[in-house]
Amino acid sequence: MTLATGSLPDTSTAPARPTARPAALPARGRLRRRVRSVSPAATLGLASFALYALYALRHHARFDTGAYDLGIFGQGVRAYADLRLPASEIRAATAAPGLQDVAFPLLGDHFHPVLATLAPLYRLFPHVETLLIAQAALAAWSVYVVTRSGGPWIGAAYALSWGIQNLIGFDFHEVTFALPLLALALAAYLDRRWTACAAWASALLLVKEDMGATVLVLGLLLLRRGPGPARRAGLALCVLGPTAAALIVLVVIPHFNPGGAYVYLGSQNPAGTLAANGTKALTLLMTLLPTLFLAARSPLLSLALPTLAWRFLSDNPSYWGIHFHYSAVLMPIVFFALIDAVSRGKAPTRLRGRIPLAVALTAAAIGSFFPLARIVTPGFWTDTPRITAARQAVSLIPNGARVAAGHNLAPHLTDRATVFLFAPDITDVRRQPVDWIVSDTERPGIGTRPGPSEVSGFRQVFAADGYVVLRRK
Repeated sequence: MTLATGSLPDTSTAPARPTARPAALPARGRLRRRVRSVSPAATLGLASFALYALYALRHHARFDTGAYDLGIFGQGVRAYADLRLPASEIRAATAAPGLQDVAFPLLGDHFHPVLATLAPLYRLFPHVETLLIAQAALAAWSVYVVTRSGGPWIGAAYALSWGIQNLIGFDFHEVTFALPLLALALAAYLDRRWTACAAWASALLLVKEDMGATVLVLGLLLLRRGPGPARRAGLALCVLGPTAAALIVLVVIPHFNPGGAYVYLGSQNPAGTLAANGTKALTLLMTLLPTLFLAARSPLLSLALPTLAWRFLSDNPSYWGIHFHYSAVLMPIVFFALIDAVSRGKAPTRLRGRIPLAVALTAAAIGSFFPLARIVTPGFWTDTPRITAARQAVSLIPNGARVAAGHNLAPHLTDRATVFLFAPDITDVRRQPVDWIVSDTERPGIGTRPGPSEVSGFRQVFAADGYVVLRRK
């Protein structure tokens, strides 16, 4: 409150009195003051990081992560840390014939040089869990940015959104880098910081090749803001996005790919766009539902179109639905579209003050059906005999060994061994240069039946609860 000058006492003739030095606060009081000074955005970001990291590490310890994709990215980041181009023996399992016994160059599959930023951290902590912790930190960073722009209720709704949960509950994926970059770009857009918006958006081109289309759409949105800095930033993105995407898809990736091509260009099926038994409609519904469909009232929602387009046009059904990590990049978009709609008065006036709480309650209700809900179940923290047997099996593989490992066993070995994927329906272990096999004879992998307990040319050295370890004779 500001007081009027005339109400102040006249102190012109009063003698100056020495100011008493305030007593020092006790340690507990200083701690309380520091805690109160932490912003809600920082608090929610730190809490999200703890939740994500705790879940991911336990999920991995339960042998629920897999060769696709944690094992692949573990090998790629390990290569960067050793100052080599990223390559993966596991990814070779689904490469062309004749390439399954060598490391596949990952830049010939997707363009994700941003992964190199994890190399120094992996060098210090050479464990695949480092990737999981980094992913938790990147996702939590985006929670901080969303909360700072939309407030704690919307931030909590974003933190618990099903797309983020599926990313944390899947494995590790490079798209996690897109979360804070998108959030920072859109926060700058709403704050009318056009240069910062363009800078953060440009960094998305280092995450994955499909981000070029998203950068283009953001450039078009900036052009709508009129002449001046916004238009200049928009023009830059409109040129940079499609140019970089074309260069990456037509030149860079084919250069690294052993077959000399970007293999995903031929995987589109426009004729089958609607033939998905409602799967794609469900994905659209679930994308908008966390925002109570208010995101549809903002032009920012158009940023979701490129991601939805390549997914729905693909002939791979895994891309169509709400599973795995594919919808994570949609979450910053729809929540910033919500923030934009509410701040510009596009939400119903009578509901405007209740929207943040309603969105948070909706996210909590939906989130109870997704991975993070497992963290409060006793079974999630129980080591079953199968988990114990899996731990024993991987411990028998010597450091530096060349091993063919089952899907859920491979990421536990990539830090200290050369790991190929053991998948009887996909790979031929006789062609893989390995001396060890560690296999799960009960649990199928991706696209393959459970592994056999006996393989010609190998002898069994361990068997327990469905896990076997074989050594070359």
